[in-house]
Amino acid sequence: MKNGELMTLAVSPVEPGLHDPSLYVNRELSWMDFNQRVLEEAMDGSAHPLLERVKFVSIFSSNLDEFFMIRVAGLDEQCAAGLMDRTVDGLNPLETVEKIRQLVLEQLPQRNDCFFQDICPELEKHGIEFISTSVLSASQQLVLQDYFREEIYPVLTPLAFDTGHPFPFMSNLSLNLAIELMDEESGTVKFARVKVPGILPRIVRLDEVKGLDFQDDRIRLVWLEDLIEHNLSQLFPKMRILQSFPFRIIRDADIEIEEDEAGDLLESIEQGIRSRRYGKVVRLDITPDMPMSIRKLLMNNLEVFERNVYEIGGVLGMSAVMELLKIDRPELKDEPYVPKNPMDGKLNTSLFAALRSEDILLHHPYDSFNPVVDLVWQAARDPDVLSIKQTLYRIGSNSPVVEALMFAVEQGKQVAVLVELKARFDEENNIVWARALEDVGAHVVYGLPGLKTHAKLTLIVRREHGKLCHYLHLGTGNYNPVTAKIYTDYSYFTTNKALADDVSELFNSLTGYSKNRKYRSLIVSPVNTRKRIMEMIQREVECRRREGSARIVLKMNALVDEEIISALYGASIAGVRIDLIIRGICCLKPGVQGVSENIRVISVIGRFLEHSRVYYFNNGGKAELYLGSADFMPRNLDKRVETIFPVVDRRLVESVKADIEMILKDNTKSWEMNPDGSYSRKRDGRSAVDSQRFFMRQTPKRKKNNKTKVNGL
Repeated sequence: MKNGELMTLAVSPVEPGLHDPSLYVNRELSWMDFNQRVLEEAMDGSAHPLLERVKFVSIFSSNLDEFFMIRVAGLDEQCAAGLMDRTVDGLNPLETVEKIRQLVLEQLPQRNDCFFQDICPELEKHGIEFISTSVLSASQQLVLQDYFREEIYPVLTPLAFDTGHPFPFMSNLSLNLAIELMDEESGTVKFARVKVPGILPRIVRLDEVKGLDFQDDRIRLVWLEDLIEHNLSQLFPKMRILQSFPFRIIRDADIEIEEDEAGDLLESIEQGIRSRRYGKVVRLDITPDMPMSIRKLLMNNLEVFERNVYEIGGVLGMSAVMELLKIDRPELKDEPYVPKNPMDGKLNTSLFAALRSEDILLHHPYDSFNPVVDLVWQAARDPDVLSIKQTLYRIGSNSPVVEALMFAVEQGKQVAVLVELKARFDEENNIVWARALEDVGAHVVYGLPGLKTHAKLTLIVRREHGKLCHYLHLGTGNYNPVTAKIYTDYSYFTTNKALADDVSELFNSLTGYSKNRKYRSLIVSPVNTRKRIMEMIQREVECRRREGSARIVLKMNALVDEEIISALYGASIAGVRIDLIIRGICCLKPGVQGVSENIRVISVIGRFLEHSRVYYFNNGGKAELYLGSADFMPRNLDKRVETIFPVVDRRLVESVKADIEMILKDNTKSWEMNPDGSYSRKRDGRSAVDSQRFFMRQTPKRKKNNKTKVNGL
């Protein structure tokens, strides 16, 4: 099946006059602004407990690493190929790379000052401190040398570089020591490299090292590379260590697969994962004190330009500070949060019985994810259930959902699962579960050529009183109980026939040769999402002209698509009120005179990752509300299988609308976008509103709902 067989071709041109580059924010620079907002959470001493601020330092750092592995790597490839096409914002790839570098060089000192000058002194006040091994007493040094010999030395592999030894390969994200040493017998200077092994904890707790006694209860920490550096003589006997310097590399980690030439997608993905180790180096991190001779040696052999080299003071690879959250100091962390389970106390029989009487909507992580897992397990155990069909995108390493599906197969049920192998950085987990499902006899497919399947769907067919009934779970997030505790998402349970028929048709397209392009209720990418969204935006324009009022509220991770941005600009010019809750990338500029004065953009960065997608259209007072998996990016609209589904129960529409209005009132964790594309913390002078804290404190809601229908369903 080719891409086009699931596609419609009608694409509206961008409205003349709204193509001006000054109206658009560069996609990559918008992402950099988002990551800056993450860093600001770490820098705000009043925003989070101390160790939670450490968490944001780690997230900022790992985000930046992934950004280089994927986005900057792609820009570098364009530069190398001489491709200098400008994006809608007017920048070409080289100009974008240069601006990214400028921002990174501003952000990294902010991060290091935040951690080393602010957070670390505060940690010391609480009895947690980083020290250098050089400050230990002679007897303590001897104990630590023994620890090094027993626990670290066996894992290390020193590699020489000279005429007899080729320059050693260095894997993606590897932290290394570049070492200059002298042969004491010949007097010749040599070069060697030692990798800091990722298999060991990056931060060593000295209070847990047997034999070290400090006569107090303080927690003393040393960086693993510091411990290795102070024991290099054990690795190079009869050699004199002249100097050593840490460095770190980041490689291109994107996987490109020509699926038409890939006879076995599973095997191709596995090969792609292995190839990540060998991708082109896109960033070389060094310390400022590294001498030019070693710097040039690394640059020449790693084949990088000056624009790829980043001097970073302090410690390299700061995502490792996440290890500090293992320290048992609850007073320095967020209070534990136990999600509510609105299903408790109302299910005397089963979820199937509950769904026959009402639709159910859960708001994770405030509402427990357990009912989602329970639904699949109940279906697996229920003798009246005939089949289960499900899409799986990011599954996780421990998956009770997959275990339930495997159990269902063993009970003789028909189980069909679409496992998306191209879920970036989750491919290995997905391959493991795909093979496990195949081994027990489930029907496993890997999606359509050229299209990632990002939709979140479960369809259960059950025989009841001599006829077949359909039960659906439709979600905005993944079937992953771990991320469901930290991502905000919606789960929608329904027996709505029109939706069930559409989902069944979609599964036939995904697993077979169905070429269905007509859906009654479901909005499906790449079939009709772009067309339907554009139609609903235009409908609000008509409502404004006809009735004098109109409103659009969109909540998603990213807004990039030029055509939709142009349509939103046009709606704003027509007087439509537009509220955009965009966590990450936003290429639209709000508040521009004569263009986007009726558009507001906010971004919420808090304890939980805002991940839910909500699409609200006032529709002349007959509100339509949709939830789904799609951001408004070209890839989500044109190159992925995505689903956007209507919430058909009026009370649930009002419930989600109330959630959205609460988020729009947030003036504690919210950032507002300025007309120039920059962001400012939202401070409106009103009483403090923290939307995530509000939802955490809410009593269980979404009780019994009336069956008033929306959209004629």
